[in-house]
Amino acid sequence: MEEALLLARVQFGLNIAFHILFPSITIGLAWVLVYFRLRYEATRDAAWLETYRLWVKVFALSFAMGVVTGVTMSFQFGTNWPGYMNKVGNIAGPLLAYEVLTAFFLEGTFLGVMLFGMNRVPGWMHVASAAIVAFGTTVSAFWILALNSWMHTPAGYTIENGALIAGSWWEVIFNPSFPFRFVHMLLASGITAAFLVAGLSAWRLLKAPDDASARGTLRFGAQLAAVLVPLQILAGDQHGLNTLEHQPAKIAAMEALWQTQKGAPLVLFAVPDDDRQTNRFAVELPRGAALILRHSIDGELKGIDAFKDHPPVAPLFFAFRVMVGTGVLMLLLSWGSLFFMKDPPRWLLWAFAGFTFSGWIAVLAGWLTTEIGRQPWLVTGILRTADAVGEAGGATLGASLTAYIGTYTVLLIAYMVTLTHMARK
Repeated sequence: MEEALLLARVQFGLNIAFHILFPSITIGLAWVLVYFRLRYEATRDAAWLETYRLWVKVFALSFAMGVVTGVTMSFQFGTNWPGYMNKVGNIAGPLLAYEVLTAFFLEGTFLGVMLFGMNRVPGWMHVASAAIVAFGTTVSAFWILALNSWMHTPAGYTIENGALIAGSWWEVIFNPSFPFRFVHMLLASGITAAFLVAGLSAWRLLKAPDDASARGTLRFGAQLAAVLVPLQILAGDQHGLNTLEHQPAKIAAMEALWQTQKGAPLVLFAVPDDDRQTNRFAVELPRGAALILRHSIDGELKGIDAFKDHPPVAPLFFAFRVMVGTGVLMLLLSWGSLFFMKDPPRWLLWAFAGFTFSGWIAVLAGWLTTEIGRQPWLVTGILRTADAVGEAGGATLGASLTAYIGTYTVLLIAYMVTLTHMARK
């Protein structure tokens, strides 16, 4: 049973990790496409039209990858986690259906107009199609994050015959953590798209230094990132305070705080030891965690010792620091590059090229922080992960997991090679 539970978690984790790569691009990139299309309408500069045509292909490819992996992931609700749908299907099912009915059809229909309707519909209709697709991606994120947030901070439900039903859909959707998680994800997608645009533009400039369009999109991507990264830091701080209120055990694990204490230090680096409940090789900033989380150097923070159920410390601790560290590097690169944008040197182009997919690193680290931090609960305080796993055996799960790993590795390499080839072409 433990082997099947572990393999089921790894398999679903792999699927959702691979899936989230593509919405993390398309949500932000869709609005970037609206900007590119509007710039062409305003200036009638052919360079903006060529820019739009390139990036709408990138968007379409990313959107298709997201759809395919999303369908695979949704099947696993039934195959790997039947206990989840039996217990909370009356809430999860409608939210997933709302995403399809209100968002996916908008995206799928009007993406066709964006790709093939440039010379077939009036200009205003083509612009409107781009805006509708962008709106659709945001609505899609709204419904998915409403469900995900509800799993972290469930609200607005009642229980009948052992199953949960919605007592108030307003409270279900706008649960305590939803506004913070929604804003955090939208900004993360915007930053991911900004570095993708800047990175692929840098790839192009390394091959064709005189490409004015690539120079313009490099500048745009860097400036967009320079605006969004500080906003993400502020949003992340508020999200952290909300998590401290509703999921304090997650915060204790993120900070590797073993004992409840006042004036807790900020652990910059350590090797958490779960068995001994201590941090080895710790580098700490005195009273730093209390200042950040309580806004007081003497504020009290609950440690792992205060909780009967808590997530594993080490993976949460490292994932959170990877996310924050990547964000700091993004901030330094985006802000520092603004001084060199008039004539970007090759070292800067290589730096942006290296950061092309850096948004993925931050998004995946943030996703691991969020989802591992909910353990051992699938729905906090209601349904444990171990109680929702299906009856598939370890051999079956192991074989399908191996197939998923092979398939997704090939797809990911092909996707990245295709994008960099399009930029260089």
